[in-house]
Amino acid sequence: MTKRGQLSKKQLSVLADLFSGQGDEQAILDKHKISRDTYKKWLTNDNFIEEFNIRVTLAYHQSRALIASYSSLAAVKLVQLTESGKEETARKACLDIISLSAPSSDKKGQLEKQEGVTSQPAGQFSAGTISKLLEVLAKEKK
Repeated sequence: MTKRGQLSKKQLSVLADLFSGQGDEQAILDKHKISRDTYKKWLTNDNFIEEFNIRVTLAYHQSRALIASYSSLAAVKLVQLTESGKEETARKACLDIISLSAPSSDKKGQLEKQEGVTSQPAGQFSAGTISKLLEVLAKEKK
């Protein structure tokens, strides 16, 4: 693994600004008085690319953690929307809840591998069945 010390202070400063979320790439290069050609050279430097990729990975992890931390709140708000006076809003909220609660094909495949299960889990409904259930629920609310 390469060391961060192999990058210049200017390169580290540009990277810090690029990942701060405060300005676009060209504005940051202008701020640091870096030409586009110099930046292109940096992008062919293994040490610079490695540090850049580390920061990209870190940014993705931070965003996933933020989304995960708000997922409970989002779920509560979605459930609250099922009680909306607007029929279309309530219907869409119900559909979103159903689609979010159903395992995706990738997750389902991983789960089946881990547990050795190959049958369709209970509670999985066809689109037609879901539509009929929502219709019944809507009539029941009226």
